[in-house]
Amino acid sequence: MSASAAEAAPAPAAEAATAPARAGELFAPGYRGLSAGLVSTITLIAAESLAIGTVMPVVVRELGDQELYGWIYAAFYLGNMLGISLVGPILDRVPVRLPFGVGLLLYAAGLLAAGVAPSMPILIAARFVQGCGGGALTPTSYVAIGRRLPQHLQPPMFALLSAAWVVPGLVGPSIAALVGATLGWRWVFLGLLPLLALAGLAALHALGSVPGARRGEEDPEHEAMARRVPFALLSLLGAGLMIAALTAPEPPVVVGGTLLGLVLLVPAFRRLTPPGTLRGAEGVPAAVLLRGAMTFGFFASDGFLALLLQTWRGTTPALTGVVFTVTTIAWSVATWLQARRIDRWGVVGFTRLGFGMLALGAVLSVAAVSPAVAPEILAVTWILAGAGMGAMYSAATLVVLRRSHPSEQGTATSSLQLADILGTALGVGAGGAITAAGTRAGGDGLGWALAATFVLTAVVSVLGWLASGRLGHVLPSRSAGAAAVD
Repeated sequence: MSASAAEAAPAPAAEAATAPARAGELFAPGYRGLSAGLVSTITLIAAESLAIGTVMPVVVRELGDQELYGWIYAAFYLGNMLGISLVGPILDRVPVRLPFGVGLLLYAAGLLAAGVAPSMPILIAARFVQGCGGGALTPTSYVAIGRRLPQHLQPPMFALLSAAWVVPGLVGPSIAALVGATLGWRWVFLGLLPLLALAGLAALHALGSVPGARRGEEDPEHEAMARRVPFALLSLLGAGLMIAALTAPEPPVVVGGTLLGLVLLVPAFRRLTPPGTLRGAEGVPAAVLLRGAMTFGFFASDGFLALLLQTWRGTTPALTGVVFTVTTIAWSVATWLQARRIDRWGVVGFTRLGFGMLALGAVLSVAAVSPAVAPEILAVTWILAGAGMGAMYSAATLVVLRRSHPSEQGTATSSLQLADILGTALGVGAGGAITAAGTRAGGDGLGWALAATFVLTAVVSVLGWLASGRLGHVLPSRSAGAAAVD
């Protein structure tokens, strides 16, 4: 469902390569265990993340509580925030194998609990545990790569981890639809457990050779990260309160809970992001804010495509799989094009193109809600949304890396990742609140609510398009080592 975890890699990869490298070197003796273990583990996590949406309407039909649909996704991303926040400060204090193992156990426990869940609340709790595990695994993997692999092998390794999200995006939704139709939706969760155990054990064995952190004087970067943890937890609490309040049926709870969530979230978010982020100040602050707008806008609708197709329009999960697959292809192709033309067309041009395509795709996708229109149209209209995300998603990363001083890149990219995950969680939370209200209304309420999620995506995209000029200009790649502007 998201390329965000793969996209977190550019910060370490920003170091200039001292020698050309081929991907094949990653599987030379001495490195193959780490490379194979990490890639296979991330691939399985990606497969589950990208495939689960295909069977969610089937899950809801069996467990009930459709009003909690959005929480299936929101809980995962909130857990992701918690895992990332807690694991960061300890990575320089313990061997990387320990947090990786804990993350692996949490993720597996979440899979098991989700697969046997007797009710929606338990499924949501299981997804939160999964998110915590995934949040611990990703940064631990990046730290292990930074310590174990030579600099010239780090960029291809990060590219390989990014590619680990592509194949699951192409085949995962279709396989999930087939498994759900033959064995049942529970095996979409449970079936991954043996594979995850094999991949995880291989990765844990290889991580034993990763050097520990240097001991001695206090690490300023570690201390700075430790100081961020309380604010990250306040952000998590504020976001969770907002999402819970927005999905509540009682107006006083909606208003009061939302205000309380904002009181906790906004000040904490300000402390975790570059000065001027909330007002979209030019450069890095605008990039961080716009990354959150991208994920909010996209996932406010994308998280509910399966609900639209299977519950509202009555199609089979197979069509949902097709829609997710073509969207992934569009995202990947646009990312490929952007990587080769970004220095010529500029980050502002690609970001405006991306927001424009996302807005157009959302507006055209409203037609899929109407019974008079074939639901298959969504496999065409939502391609625009996927291509839009591919066109602009990495542009924000590029701005952060090229306009930040090398000593500030770690903090800046952490802010970018926070905005990414927070935008996703709030986006699916807002979409969940809208669809929950439509479900409670009955009749055509769900249809109107699903149309409203596309409208929300379009509005956020237009605002993002208007603010894209605040990104400014960055130096072309040949001068990427300098943190300056044209």
